[in-house]
Amino acid sequence: MNRPGHDVDLLIVGGGINGAGIARDAAGRGLRVALVEQGDFGGATSSASTKLIHGGLRYLERFEFRLVAEALAERDVLLRIASHIARPLRFVMPQVAGLRPAWRIRSGLWLYDHLGGRTSLPRSHAVRLAPDRYGAGLDPRITRGFAYSDAWVDDARLVILNLRSAQAHGATLMPHTRFVGAQRHDGAWQASVEPAQGGARRALRARVLVNAAGPWVKPVLDACGGARTATQAQLVKGSHIVVPRIHAGEHALILQNRDRRIVFMIPYEQRFTLIGTTDVVVTSLDEARAISAGESRYLLDAVNRYLARPLAAHDIVWSYAGARALDDDGSRDPSQTTRDYSLVVDTRDGIAQLAVFGGKITTYRRLAEAVLDRLRPWLHPRRDNWTHGALLPGAVPDAAIAADLLRARRPALPRPLLEALFRRHGALADELLGDARSVSDLGRDFGGALTEREVAWCVEHEWAACADDVLWRRTKAGLHMNVAQRAGFARWFDRHRQRLRAHRAP
Repeated sequence: MNRPGHDVDLLIVGGGINGAGIARDAAGRGLRVALVEQGDFGGATSSASTKLIHGGLRYLERFEFRLVAEALAERDVLLRIASHIARPLRFVMPQVAGLRPAWRIRSGLWLYDHLGGRTSLPRSHAVRLAPDRYGAGLDPRITRGFAYSDAWVDDARLVILNLRSAQAHGATLMPHTRFVGAQRHDGAWQASVEPAQGGARRALRARVLVNAAGPWVKPVLDACGGARTATQAQLVKGSHIVVPRIHAGEHALILQNRDRRIVFMIPYEQRFTLIGTTDVVVTSLDEARAISAGESRYLLDAVNRYLARPLAAHDIVWSYAGARALDDDGSRDPSQTTRDYSLVVDTRDGIAQLAVFGGKITTYRRLAEAVLDRLRPWLHPRRDNWTHGALLPGAVPDAAIAADLLRARRPALPRPLLEALFRRHGALADELLGDARSVSDLGRDFGGALTEREVAWCVEHEWAACADDVLWRRTKAGLHMNVAQRAGFARWFDRHRQRLRAHRAP
């Protein structure tokens, strides 16, 4: 409920997964919410992850049992509420001499199977790494390992779907809007925001301010007069590479490295394998904008110790990097820094500000619930926790049946196109296609299973504002295009930008 004299109850700074989750939860509780994001929604850390919903097997070695248990429980929740963009994924860990002994892995996997409570996913077990199954693509001398369950998610789309739900519940969402600053005045926050590309400033008055700016958490705190907290953010760069598909199986690989870190190899976008991640402490966001040659070499060396056919730098077809703002717990090794979150509340003059430090995609929904619980004395929401049982837009109870029905209703449309649309939009694919019955009804074909009809949808319903928003975040069509196709799409988008924006939903 909006209080007299306040534009909004809650102003959220940051449109990554944490900000999106908080906006959705708060709006669904009857609170009046505004969210500002200086760039594209999910355009930074939240689209640069390893795309996993997982408990974090390696966190058990640091005795972070609460974090692992919470994340494992959330894994099943997200598989249910985001069924079209999340899927179970079987992981195989090859056993090699000189690293973690088999008894230790087996003990850790037993804990991993049981910490999260009841689950729909298969339990772990020892496996033989046969070349025609779990050992496909691996050095044939590696013959034993362990298999366990986790899950995969399209991280950038998870952000967008949470924001669509937040908007449906009444939240005001402002991408490409810079947070200038805020000060406490007359019992509320007086905030100032402006278009990121320049333009008139706008004043907002909010009862509570939430700083979910991720790598920008410290600058936002400074813009609000600082905060009385000893909590600090450690910027850790994580980089990934994508190569042509290494094996035909649908399982992923988790590989132990000699530095005791692990590296994932994950089936990605049907034709590719995603490899990551690195952990490199950086002092500025500029250092985290792109993968370095050293990081590429590190990832290639890590996987080549296991592969039958070693990879080279020329095999890399795409790479990406992002900075994680982790809760600095004093660890010298960034891979040992906790992935748990801290919520810091500052209540000077009786006016609350909450800053989010750390966190991971898997636990974003629980983080949002924790934020609303901490802010209950100032916000008085009209509803208790609700997001655990509410499907995200496009999700359905049985994604396989829904995908089959979509194909049956559109027999003249190519199966690969329909499958790509369903992976991205789920049940909303039918609404996106509208009256289209043939490929010609979808407008221009840009390649990579991307058509003009979907581009218009991304602009009108999903806040896409430039070619990269469409190619790399709303879809991964850019990965399936060649250089000429990507450049051609960018030119087309720039020419038609104003026409596309004219149809944008309010």
